[in-house]
Amino acid sequence: MSEQSTVLLLDPSGSDHHTEHRTLRAQGAATRVDVLGVPAWSVSDPVLLKRLLTSAEVSKDARAHWPEFAQAVTTWPLALWVAVSNMFTAYGADHRRLRRMVAPAFSARRVAALQESVESIVTELVDRLAAVPAGETVDLRERLAYPLPIAVIGRLMGVPDERREGFRAVVDGVFDTTLTAEQAEANTAALYGALDQLVEAKRAEPGDDMTSLLIGARDEEGDGSALSDAELRDTLLLMISAGYETTVNVIDQAVVLLLTHPEQLAALRAGRADWNDVVEETLRHEPAVKHLPMRFAVTDIPLPDGRFIAKGEAILASYAAANRHPDWHGPSADTFDITRVTKDHLAFGHGVHFCLGAPLARLEVVTALRSLFDRFPAIELAVRPDELLPVPSLISNGHRTVPVRLTPA
Repeated sequence: MSEQSTVLLLDPSGSDHHTEHRTLRAQGAATRVDVLGVPAWSVSDPVLLKRLLTSAEVSKDARAHWPEFAQAVTTWPLALWVAVSNMFTAYGADHRRLRRMVAPAFSARRVAALQESVESIVTELVDRLAAVPAGETVDLRERLAYPLPIAVIGRLMGVPDERREGFRAVVDGVFDTTLTAEQAEANTAALYGALDQLVEAKRAEPGDDMTSLLIGARDEEGDGSALSDAELRDTLLLMISAGYETTVNVIDQAVVLLLTHPEQLAALRAGRADWNDVVEETLRHEPAVKHLPMRFAVTDIPLPDGRFIAKGEAILASYAAANRHPDWHGPSADTFDITRVTKDHLAFGHGVHFCLGAPLARLEVVTALRSLFDRFPAIELAVRPDELLPVPSLISNGHRTVPVRLTPA
C-alpha cells in the first residue's frame, strides 16, 4: 500500500460536484478518494492525467491488474463498470482487437451517412415541441435530449422502436451511483436480458445494422479474432449505453448554459462564435462524464509530490475537475466562455481509449441546438437555475429535468 493521505469520500449523488472538484484540485495532482467504498486515486491534474491515459503502466483490465476485483464484483454497486468484457475494459492487444471490430461503425463515412437521419429526427422532435401551447412548460431533457440519441443509436445498432425505452431504463441504472449493490445487480440482470433478446432477434432476422454485423463476425470467423459470447454482449452494451447517455447530458448542459449565460447566447447570435464553439466549451465546462471508473496501476507509479500509486491500486480519471484546472485554462477556467480561444478538454477521454463516437455525438448536439434555438428564439428556463437538480450520479453530469418555456404566454 502506498503512503496514506487524506481520503475524500466522493458524493454518490453528485449534488455539489463543483465544490468537490475544487477540493480535488486543491489536494494535488492526485489524491486518495473513496468511490462507493472502493479506495482509488483521483487524478485531476490534466498533465498527469493525460500521461497516465497514454501509459502502458496503466490498465483498464481489472481482472488482470486489480487484486480487489473478485471482492468488488460481489459487493460494489459499480461492479459492471469493471467486469464487462469489451474494449472499455481491455488492455494492450485485446483492446486493439476489439476496437478494430467496432471502429467501422463510427467511420467518417458512416457518420456522414447518418447526418440526414439526425436532421430528420431533430426536425420531427422540434416540430412536436412547436405544438406545445405558448407559455406552457416543457422538459427538454425528456422531449429532446433523450429521444434524439436513443433514436440515432437505435438505428445504428438496429434496436427496434418498441425496445428503446426498455434499454433507456436499464442504461439509466448503470449511471445511477445511488443504487445499492443489490439494486445494481438486478439492473444488470435486466440489462443483459434485454441484450440477449436483441441478439436473438438479430440472429433470426439480420439487418443492415452494427448488431447484425457483430453477430455475423462472432458466428462466422474461426481464426480466434472474433468476439466471444461475453464480448459480443458487452460490446453491444458499451455501444448502446455510451451512444446515448453522454449525448443526452451534452444537449442538456448546453441548453442550460446558454439560457443561464445570456451574454454567451448574444455572442453566438452576433456571430462572435458558432455552434461548434458552443459544443466544445460545453464539453470543457460541463462534460457529460465527471469521473470515469476505473483504471489500475500495472507497476508503482511515482507522483510529482514524491508519493506513488502502488501497483494494483485503482485510478479514477476525474475529467470534469481536470477540464477546469487553472493550470490548463488560467484564472477563467471556471467561466463559461464560448469565445475563448483554447477549449481543449478531456470530455471524450484521451489516448487509445478516446471515444470512437465523438464525431457522431458532436453532430447530434450541434444539429439539435441549432434547430432548437433557431425555432424558439424566445426560449427561457421555467425555473431558477438553483432549482435544477443534478442526476443522482458521481459519473453522469446532467439534470433530472430541464424545464423551459419555448414561447411567451
